[in-house]
Amino acid sequence: MHKFNAKYLIMKTVLSSTILAAPFREEVKVQERQIPTYVYASVFASLCIAVGLIWDISWHMTVGRDGLFSPPHIAIYLGAVIAGVFSGIKVLKTSFWGSPEEKASSIHFWKVFYGSFGAMFCIWGAFAMLTSAPFDDWWHNTYGLDVKILSPPHALLAMGMVMIQFGALVSVTSLQNRLSSQATEKTSSHLQWMYAMSAGFLLVMVFVIISEYFFLMRQHDILAYQIAAGVFPLLMVAVAYAAPYNWAATKMAVAYTLLLAAMVWILPLFPAEPKLSPIRNFVTVMQPYEFPLMLIAPALVIDFFLMKFGQINKWALAALLGLGFVLVFLPVQWYFAEFLTTEAARGWFFGRFSWTYASDPDFPYRYTFHPRFISTGIDLIKGAGIAVIIGLFSSRIALSWGNWMKRIKR
Repeated sequence: MHKFNAKYLIMKTVLSSTILAAPFREEVKVQERQIPTYVYASVFASLCIAVGLIWDISWHMTVGRDGLFSPPHIAIYLGAVIAGVFSGIKVLKTSFWGSPEEKASSIHFWKVFYGSFGAMFCIWGAFAMLTSAPFDDWWHNTYGLDVKILSPPHALLAMGMVMIQFGALVSVTSLQNRLSSQATEKTSSHLQWMYAMSAGFLLVMVFVIISEYFFLMRQHDILAYQIAAGVFPLLMVAVAYAAPYNWAATKMAVAYTLLLAAMVWILPLFPAEPKLSPIRNFVTVMQPYEFPLMLIAPALVIDFFLMKFGQINKWALAALLGLGFVLVFLPVQWYFAEFLTTEAARGWFFGRFSWTYASDPDFPYRYTFHPRFISTGIDLIKGAGIAVIIGLFSSRIALSWGNWMKRIKR
C-alpha cells in the first residue's frame, strides 16, 4: 500500500512538473524567436532603398545616366527583392502551413492568403519597384533622358519604395504593439532601434521628395519652412506618438541624420568622372547630395512636448507641437544655412564643394542665397505665422495617424 502511494505521488509530481514546464518552455521558445526574420529583412531592405536612392542622385550628379544595372540601381532593386522575397515567404508559410492562431492574427485577403499588414505593403511595393525597372529602361530608350524627375516609371518606382519603407515601419510597429510588456529586455531594445531606423529611412525618402525646396540658395525663403512644417511633423509626430517609449522622434532624426551625413562623407572617397555631355564642371570624385537638415532640434521639442503634455486636448497639443516645430526649426536651419554658405563648409564634412558636372562652376549663387528666395521683414513674420498654422494641422493629422499606429497588431 505504501509502495503504491509513493509511486502515485512520484507520478503525480512528474506529471505536474511536465504540465507546468510546458508553458515555460513554450514561452522561452517564443522569446527566442520574438522578432521574425522578415521584419529584420524589411528594415534592411528599407536601408538598401535609402542608400541606393541617395547614391543614384549622386551618380546622376557625377556620371550621368549609365544604364539599368548601374550600382545604385542594383542597391535599390536589391531592397525590393529582399523585401518581396522574405515577406512573400512569410505570407505563403502562414497561408498554407500556418496554425489557426497564426491565421487569426493575420490579415486575410483574396480568400487565400494570410499575412501581416506590413508584409503586404512590402510585397506590393516590391512588385511596383521591379515593374518600374524595365518600364524605365523602355522609357529612356524611347524618349531619351528625363526632362523631369517624376516621369511615369519614376513615379511608379517612388510609390514602390515608399510602400516598402512604410511596410518596414508597420511591421516593426505591429510587432512592438503585440509583444508590449512581454518582450525581453534585449528584444525591446532591438525593436526600439529598428523602429527608429525604419522611421528614419522613411524620413530620408520624404526629404528627397521635397529636397528641391531645401537647396542651399533657397534656405532663406520662408516657403521652404512652410513646406517643412507641413511635411516633417506629419511623420515625426506620428512616430513619436505611436512609440511605447520616450525620445522616438529624436532617435528617428538621428537615424536620418547619420545616414545622409554618412553618404556625404563616404561617396567622395570614390573616383568618378562624367560620361554624358554637356560637361561644364569636370569632376573627379563622386559628388555627394545634400547635408541633412537640422531635424534633430525640432525632434527634441516634439518628444519633450509629448512627454510633458501628451494627455491634453489633441488640438491644443497639436498647436503646441506646430508652434514648437517652427520656433525651433526656423532659426536653427536658417543660421545653419548661413554657415553652409561660408568657405568653412566646403570641406569633406559638410560637402558643400559638391556640384553637378552639367552645372556652371561659376554660377553666382552656388555658395549664397538667390535674391528671389530671400524672405525679410513683414513677409518673413507673416510667412512664419502661416508655417505655424500649417504645422498645427499637420501635427493634428499626425496625432490621429499615431493613434492608429498604436492599435496595429497584425
